[in-house]
Amino acid sequence: MNAPRPVDAFAARPVFTVAAVLAAVLTALSGRYGYHRDELYFMVAGQKLAWGYVDQPPLTPLLARLSTEVFGNTPMGLRVVSTLASAATVIVIALLAREFGSGRAGQTVAAVCAAVSGFLPGVGHLVSTATYDLLAWMLIALFAVKLLRTNDTRWWLALGLTAGIALQNKYLIVLPIAALLLALLLVGPRHVLRSWWLPAGVAIAGLIALPNLIWQFQHDWPQLTVAGGISEDDGTENRIMFIPLQILQLSPLLLPVWVAGFRRLWKLQWSRAIALAYPLLCVAVLAAGGKSYYALPLLYVFIAAGAEPALAWITRHRSLAAAALVFTTATSLVFTLPVLPASAVNFVIPVNKEQGEQIGWPELAASVAEAWNQIPADQRATATLFAGNYGEAGALRRFGPQHGLPTAYSSHMSFADWEQPTDAQTGPVLLVELSRSLNFEQFFTDCRQLATITNQVPNDENGAALVLCAAPTAPWSTLWPRLRRYY
Repeated sequence: MNAPRPVDAFAARPVFTVAAVLAAVLTALSGRYGYHRDELYFMVAGQKLAWGYVDQPPLTPLLARLSTEVFGNTPMGLRVVSTLASAATVIVIALLAREFGSGRAGQTVAAVCAAVSGFLPGVGHLVSTATYDLLAWMLIALFAVKLLRTNDTRWWLALGLTAGIALQNKYLIVLPIAALLLALLLVGPRHVLRSWWLPAGVAIAGLIALPNLIWQFQHDWPQLTVAGGISEDDGTENRIMFIPLQILQLSPLLLPVWVAGFRRLWKLQWSRAIALAYPLLCVAVLAAGGKSYYALPLLYVFIAAGAEPALAWITRHRSLAAAALVFTTATSLVFTLPVLPASAVNFVIPVNKEQGEQIGWPELAASVAEAWNQIPADQRATATLFAGNYGEAGALRRFGPQHGLPTAYSSHMSFADWEQPTDAQTGPVLLVELSRSLNFEQFFTDCRQLATITNQVPNDENGAALVLCAAPTAPWSTLWPRLRRYY
């Protein structure tokens, strides 16, 4: 079948306006609440740059460091690059709509739907691997659509280049590419797979990703251990909530748009593989017990494809469309962005727990400092501050110095590789634990709880225990491998 007609002109002014409005909203709200636990971790990782970490490749920590170096070590400064990436994602989704035959109005509809959806502004507000992963998925989708629409297989090079950079952010990008290749084998057009540009693109991706792959190989593939822990701990819940969460995370009122986009892509021979890639991807993620958002980005491709049918409906039902836009925008703002007072976040945590993970870290550091000061002054030189997870450790690295706290150690994720207490630290150990457990306390003597963290929201650290132990049961060099936690 012949490729579709040439595309219309790009609706630059309205699309860039939508992207700018989104960027302005994200910027205005970026200083509210505080750092997310993952951001605290990324900032420490960014100060310890390497070709890899136990749970991720190096790109997100690198961008976190660049953003704070240029714009300041504040939540607002940290999130500038994420804001720009999210604005760029809106533009790419509009370009996808253009490839699917949308004119200026349809491209604008695609941009607006993306900007008011829940997931895109939600990940755009924070520094996360998902933020940059979403942009990479959309670029790869754009190049794949261009390849199929024009039959110009040189687009494999652009696809490979983007995939290689994305692999330095998250290995998840392998799944949609594999799903697309399988879909092409099943429903065609298969001739695009018989081009020498395909292995050239694969070679480019592999070359860019090689330093991180070498790092993972040299460290016994710890990222596979982390992924296995995620599946083992959360796999059943992830499978049960897979489809409902995708609908909620994107916004229920956008369901007709992406369903229309899927149907539209399936009807065209040249784009059928793109439609099929989504259910194939869902099967793979469900089998692995992955999270719902692992497959969600492809729904933005369907939104781009559904923009033209949505425009036709909007033209006939302007009042309903306006009401739907207001409702979708309002719910996305409330549930994904920090618009509510911190004291009211309890309302949204059942839907989006990441809101609560941005609240209470300075207060946690202050409480830890009060507990630390209960250690006799003559014992503090050999005492150790130990945090049970990377969020707590990151918070104590960020806010602890202003309270006179020493370096906080943790055996969680890559913190275990960065520093560990010396064997000369034979004195008291102050533990920060989500709840009292032998997982840690069995390695120390005479443990007693000094205080309980009280947060204004029911996040993970609310109710955490501050436990003071007399001493480690063995030298830290002996204990450290046994203390290590990957997930």
